[in-house]
Amino acid sequence: MNILTDPIWSDWAGPIPFVGRKRVRAPGLRFEDLPPIDTVLVSHNHYDHMDIPTLRALEEKFSPLFMVGLGNKKYMERKGLEKVEELDWLKKTSLPGGRSIYFVPAQHFSGRAPWNIDKSLWGGFVIETLPGQIYFAGDTGFGKFFEQIHERFSNIRVALLPVGAYEPRWFMGAVHMNPDDAVRAHKILEPGLSIGFHLGTFHLSDEGIGAPVQQLERALREHGVKQEEFIVLDFGETATVLTDTK
Repeated sequence: MNILTDPIWSDWAGPIPFVGRKRVRAPGLRFEDLPPIDTVLVSHNHYDHMDIPTLRALEEKFSPLFMVGLGNKKYMERKGLEKVEELDWLKKTSLPGGRSIYFVPAQHFSGRAPWNIDKSLWGGFVIETLPGQIYFAGDTGFGKFFEQIHERFSNIRVALLPVGAYEPRWFMGAVHMNPDDAVRAHKILEPGLSIGFHLGTFHLSDEGIGAPVQQLERALREHGVKQEEFIVLDFGETATVLTDTK
């Protein structure tokens, strides 16, 4: 099963081209080279996470299942997406092969225009499989909900945690983790491996484009976490996680 999280192949993150933020790096994988996509997880409706041109292209080529938070289904159906399922926090849907997907809390907000701020739900996802769980945090600040997720999902093999778009802290701190926050979340969740994301593609905030990786290395040292336990992949790089299926 092939799953995408908040995919965006567009050159601009915004309501129309040339309005919003321009991509500063090409996608690590060309759209034409994608394998068959079964499911697409969309954490919330901000333009850099719910990219309608990309979702329409995926619909046309693969007709996948789109998973979203409450309040997003009707909008996506109006945009031509056929198989859309929306979930409240801690609700789940079943997938083939004994898999389940849960929508889980995050500390963020939603809105694509001034008149629809917080009219739809945001969150992360936990993919439950027989070998273990995969956690995709979506866009989030640091909060006590990480402890709740750890209590409910105690076999997280891989955690995908955002590490970018965090400065200035007085503005971003409540809704975007910095690398130190992400390492603290890693220690609470106790996954087999954490992978940092939400960096290096769109310049969304005040820190330098390469700062998240540098600050993550420092945070790992300060918290006594081994470098191999929390990694950032290069663009187009692949990580294979071996699991015990006995």
